[in-house]
Amino acid sequence: MSMREPFEQAVARHGPAVMRVCRAVLRDQADAEDAWSETFLSALRAWPDLPASTNVEAWIVRVAQRRCVDLIRRRSRTPMPVEELPERPSTSGLPGAADGLWDEVAALPEKQRLAVAYHYLGGLPHAETAELTGSTPAAVRRAAADGVATLRRGLAPGTLPSPEGADR
Repeated sequence: MSMREPFEQAVARHGPAVMRVCRAVLRDQADAEDAWSETFLSALRAWPDLPASTNVEAWIVRVAQRRCVDLIRRRSRTPMPVEELPERPSTSGLPGAADGLWDEVAALPEKQRLAVAYHYLGGLPHAETAELTGSTPAAVRRAAADGVATLRRGLAPGTLPSPEGADR
């Protein structure tokens, strides 16, 4: 029987990938932070019963995907009135806000954005990404390649980072 790492170590190890996925899927930093928190609250509840053989990274990214979907559904049903619109959105705490990366990711067509988010930012294999998006691995591979090509065309040379999951 193999021992699973403590939950705190799993959060430290997989937290950044979960945030990248949430940010790319939801396009909004505040929503991404909410989904990130909900992901790890859900994971904490399930952690004691998780089989030791589980691929924790894939499992936690799938939990994040479900929390993102939940948040999208909840936000679509909840009106958010405001008295005044902010003068400009804050970029404090947004990774890559100055270079336009997240704007470029947000502008991708949905299939490309999700393929890039789950595969390149979340580190999932194309087969698991296909399962999450209801597609085929070949279609996901094509959408991810097209999305990355679009990002490369839209950003200055050297701006696009090499995420940890890119070699998968």
